[in-house]
Amino acid sequence: MSPPVAPPGWSRWLVPPAALSVHLSIGQAYAWSVFKPPLESALGLSGTQSALPFQLGIVMLGLSAAFGGTLVERNGPRWAMTVALVCFSSGFLLSALGASLEQYWLIVLGYGFVGGIGLGIGYISPVSTLIKWFPDRPGMATGIAIMGFGGGALIASPWSAQMLESFGGDSSGIALAFLVHGLSYAVFMLLGVFLVRVPRPAPAARATARQAPTGPQVSANQALRTPQFWLLWLVLCMNVTAGIGILEKAAPMITDFFADTSTPVSVTAAAGFVALLSAANMAGRIGWSSTSDLIGRKNIYRLYLGAGALMYALIALFGDSSKPLFILCALVILSFYGGGFATVPAYLKDLFGTYQVGAIHGRLLTAWSTAGVLGPLIVNWIADRQEEAGRHGASLYGLSFVIMIGLLVVGFVANELVRPVDPRHHVLEPKEAAHVRREQSESA
Repeated sequence: MSPPVAPPGWSRWLVPPAALSVHLSIGQAYAWSVFKPPLESALGLSGTQSALPFQLGIVMLGLSAAFGGTLVERNGPRWAMTVALVCFSSGFLLSALGASLEQYWLIVLGYGFVGGIGLGIGYISPVSTLIKWFPDRPGMATGIAIMGFGGGALIASPWSAQMLESFGGDSSGIALAFLVHGLSYAVFMLLGVFLVRVPRPAPAARATARQAPTGPQVSANQALRTPQFWLLWLVLCMNVTAGIGILEKAAPMITDFFADTSTPVSVTAAAGFVALLSAANMAGRIGWSSTSDLIGRKNIYRLYLGAGALMYALIALFGDSSKPLFILCALVILSFYGGGFATVPAYLKDLFGTYQVGAIHGRLLTAWSTAGVLGPLIVNWIADRQEEAGRHGASLYGLSFVIMIGLLVVGFVANELVRPVDPRHHVLEPKEAAHVRREQSESA
């Protein structure tokens, strides 16, 4: 499938809706916690087991984004969005079959593996195209797409809760909800497939866009040999682990926290809490990343990691005694989670330059895959063990929150150790230097 070129007079403002149709759809992943309680009840699963589809989905997101970036660039956004549509929707259909047959492995395979590939390809599908359409506002353009992914659960969470209430929380009701999701998202994502276009080549535009790179320029292969890459990998992994630990188990977590109080949280209110977290995730991607342009990347990560640890400490100490405090701290943590994703490409650009920053970013997203396993595993495994020991309510999560604080401190220290890349890693090899000079001469 060749990339569709925009005809004369095509408005570039049709491309952001195309990107949003994909990212708002695949952002449903952040509403997975709504399905956890009914799955655990209908199929007799533990919290750790019910997290598997989400965990595998995030793993496959990171891996497919890291290794599929070249194919996306080669085949264009329409091909990528089509692949994302087929995989993401097929994942829901396989999950519907698994729920109907009460075969949980099919849900893990469908939502986690197949759907996860759709997540990764869909996540990176519109980004480079938006940058080409908006060379004057690249931050705004990519922020639109990344914000959409963060806001997907804002729609999916109450919608999923309403379906489960209407269809029932047994295996057949869950299957029907998965089926509706798969078909509905296929139609919605098809809008993006039809709308997306790449800009028509223009010599003047190329001359403007392809300026000689300034500052340090580091290749993707060389970046992997620098301590800066691995320190930033650790920073991203710790920040994502802290956020995703709450996000994946948000609905049952707030229910557990206040189950023994005079104001328990209903299923509908828990779904609303998930939607609020999605809004904070989405707002953080725009707000905090814009703030980083003013105060610097290292300083904004000091905020994410330092203040994030403080928020976890407040929840652990006082969260079960104050519902507003619990909600506020969780919202701040999720805003830092979203902001971390939106800020890290600029951090990479600051350290490694623009030479191969897209490829470096793809490799860094393996930190997301790791965090997608680590965060839910910590929270769910410890909660399951505490429940087996006879504990309940907020005490199910105390130890996991202490661990999260420790991980955020590790990330904070890693961020403090980040320094400018040593010049020996810059593009100096004859072949690479000649390639850069050739690009510069062509743009002159």
